[in-house]
Amino acid sequence: MISNMGKYLQVFKISLGQEFAYRANFILWRLRNLLQIFLIFFLWDAVFSDPDTQLFGYDRSKILTYVFVLIFVKALVLSSRVTDAAGEVSRGDLSNYLVKPVSYFKYWFSRDVSSKLLNLVFAAGEALLLFILLKPAFFVQTNLLLVFFFVVSTVLAILIVFLVMFITNSITFWIPESAWGVHFVLMVLLEILSGVLFPLDILPDKLFSLLSYTPFPYLVFFPIQVYLGNFPLPVVMKGVFISFVWVVIFTYLLKKVWGKGLKAYQSYGR
Repeated sequence: MISNMGKYLQVFKISLGQEFAYRANFILWRLRNLLQIFLIFFLWDAVFSDPDTQLFGYDRSKILTYVFVLIFVKALVLSSRVTDAAGEVSRGDLSNYLVKPVSYFKYWFSRDVSSKLLNLVFAAGEALLLFILLKPAFFVQTNLLLVFFFVVSTVLAILIVFLVMFITNSITFWIPESAWGVHFVLMVLLEILSGVLFPLDILPDKLFSLLSYTPFPYLVFFPIQVYLGNFPLPVVMKGVFISFVWVVIFTYLLKKVWGKGLKAYQSYGR
């Protein structure tokens, strides 16, 4: 067991080093995120310029806290290296892993964790910088139970995105050249429907209710709402349960799709 875990720990360390090998790409990614957060912050800062403003169930401190917590949740949930796996399938490099005593999913999860850790460190620095420069009103959650469920819901969100990304990668088995387009559409949907651009509860009730049956709100919006304490405990527990159900569903789908994909795999280029 220890040696098995050691393999993936080494993958984690190597992947962490590789992140620094492509510094330009990483810096551009972080700069994009920082600019996006700036735009979102100043939008809501203008809307809630009056400290007494109450809108969509938020006051100034909670809406600005939403933006700051968003920095961390996005860094953990939506930053992912798994998209690179599609290239390995299309190039035939997957064959290198199929003949080795290593789980391809655990291998990529280890790489994903290294990427998320680095993004989290930079996100913390960016949040501190923004906090010093902008000095926003900030809400601190002191209920440890809600903090616990915030952590749990964030971990489940990470697993959902990982599984969905791998399911998307499976398209490469049949249509190698289309994976990048599908990933692009997926990332756009994730940003819009997960609560990155705006809190989802400002949407019309029927649309928000319909969206709650999809996995999207449980990726960003739900964990942040748990931190803010905007949901009563029964709703929090229900949301965590729904997130867990989505993890189970996507795990099952991935096994099915990946199994069929391996049967269609031709190992072109190898």
